[in-house]
Amino acid sequence: MKIWTQKWKDLLKSKEFIQSLLISTVFLLISLYINFRAGNYATERASLPVTDIILSNIRVFDVDLFFIWGPIILFSIVAIICLYHPKKVSFIIKNIALFTIIRSIFISLTHLGPFPTQAISESTNFISKFTFGGDLFFSGHTGIPFLMALVFWGYKPLRYLFIIDSIFMGTVVLLGHYHYSIDVLAAFFITYSIYHISLYLFKKDKDMFDSR
Repeated sequence: MKIWTQKWKDLLKSKEFIQSLLISTVFLLISLYINFRAGNYATERASLPVTDIILSNIRVFDVDLFFIWGPIILFSIVAIICLYHPKKVSFIIKNIALFTIIRSIFISLTHLGPFPTQAISESTNFISKFTFGGDLFFSGHTGIPFLMALVFWGYKPLRYLFIIDSIFMGTVVLLGHYHYSIDVLAAFFITYSIYHISLYLFKKDKDMFDSR
């Protein structure tokens, strides 16, 4: 307990750390607002659904529990890591914020309607506030865990944990017919590109992330 609290106390004396933390927090808040507007926009203008090579050939499964609690567990793990390793916080937050903004752009461009047999989530927790119905391309449930795998690539246990989670959540959203198969497949490629953009934009944060 004393070790991680001392880490925070020491870093909070650094103007550079405080500035980076404030900027990343504001960046995240802006990205969430953009995501909210983009999600509503895409849902309001959603058109008819289309056929899908996977969804058209499997029945819908009740995966609401995994769909809701998967992201909650993921963010809880990331939050714990940030708590014990404050130097990693800014880079993680900025990656998530950049991911959110770029995904918001994508979902604003094409407005396919949800697949007809999509499972209806009965949950009303805070995770459900960030899903809208028309925000399909690309899958955030698949992309965010894969992004964390890339961020923690040098830490093998975390890398494999997040990769497994990404594949698992990709399977979940397909079984629940929450996303088209292209939403899930494209998430890996787009997320990989987002991460490499962040390496260029947030080099100082990456250097701090890698420091011990």
